[in-house]
Order: sequence, then structure tokens, then C-alpha cells
Amino acid sequence: MGCLTLNASYEPLTIVPVRRALRLVIDRKAEPLEVDESTPFRSESLVYPAPVVIRLVSFVHVPRRFRRHVTNTFLFARDSYTCQYCGRHRRQLGHREFLTRDHLMPLCRGGKNSWDNVITACTRCNHRKGNRTPEEAGMRPLGAACEPNHVELVWAVRRVTPIQAKYIGMFYGTEVLNALRNTGAVSGKQ
Repeated sequence: MGCLTLNASYEPLTIVPVRRALRLVIDRKAEPLEVDESTPFRSESLVYPAPVVIRLVSFVHVPRRFRRHVTNTFLFARDSYTCQYCGRHRRQLGHREFLTRDHLMPLCRGGKNSWDNVITACTRCNHRKGNRTPEEAGMRPLGAACEPNHVELVWAVRRVTPIQAKYIGMFYGTEVLNALRNTGAVSGKQ
């Protein structure tokens, strides 16, 4: 597990390797907010506990992109890694089955590769639907296809500990935190 890095404003920025986080703390560019005493890093004369959450001392301006392109990684995270037709999670898929991107209005019929036209489907359901709309195939998606919240999307594809999730929730609110829990981004490990 990496270390959650917060901006000086406590805005969650990213997950960095623990060694990188420790280097920022030693260089006094960051301060540790949460540490793991059970995993110490040792030098010749000092012992440092592994940082779990750090906060940068100086504010870093981060430009934001408000629209994320549709990628399978973000699409599957948006749909909680679940086929939107049969409801099977990726862990329930059989041998040689996997999650795919399904276009509600097929590309060959003028559909776009946009958030409101794509959903996650297992290979079986995607082949069954073929180049038809869900209505034509007699299939009904479990959820609506819509552009996800940028913040939820960014954090849904990362693994965070419950301690790290607490800081994400403090900044973005319980709605984002609950969405992360639903996608499985919050691990059981501290």
C-alpha cells in the first residue's frame, strides 16, 4: 500500500510510494499525519515509522481536467466492476469471460464512444446483445450510463486504506467516500 499525499489545503492529491513519502518528510517538504509504527524504516542512526498519510508543507497548484475520456479502467470503476446486464461482478465471471465495453447504440449504427453511451458488460452479455440496442435485444441495463463524478472516478481506481479513506472523506464528503466503498477501492487493511 502506498502513502496518501494531501496538499497543504488537505486536498487529497495522489498515492505515492512509501519511500517517496518518507523522503518528502525527511526533506521537510511534507509532514506525516498518520504513520504505521509496525513498519519502521531504519537508517544508520534513526528509525522512521512508515508514513500512511502526509500533508505537503507548501500548496501545490494542480490543474484540473473536468472531462475524463472513456477508458475501460474508469468505465469498469464507474460500474463497480459489474456487468450492467446480468449483474455478475468480475470475480463471478467464468473461465475465458471478462468485462468489456458495450455501446448502448452500437458504433456501426452511429453511436458514440461517450460516457452516456457505454456501459460495462461481460463477454456473454455483450455477444448476446450484438449490434443491437438493449431494447432490440430484450436486455435492460441495471444502471443509467452517465458521466461519473471526476473525484469519485480518480479515487475509485486506486486502493486506499480505511485511514486514508477517512482523509478523502473529510475533504470530499461522505457521498464520495460511500462511492469508493461501493467500488471496492477501500481495502480492509490499515
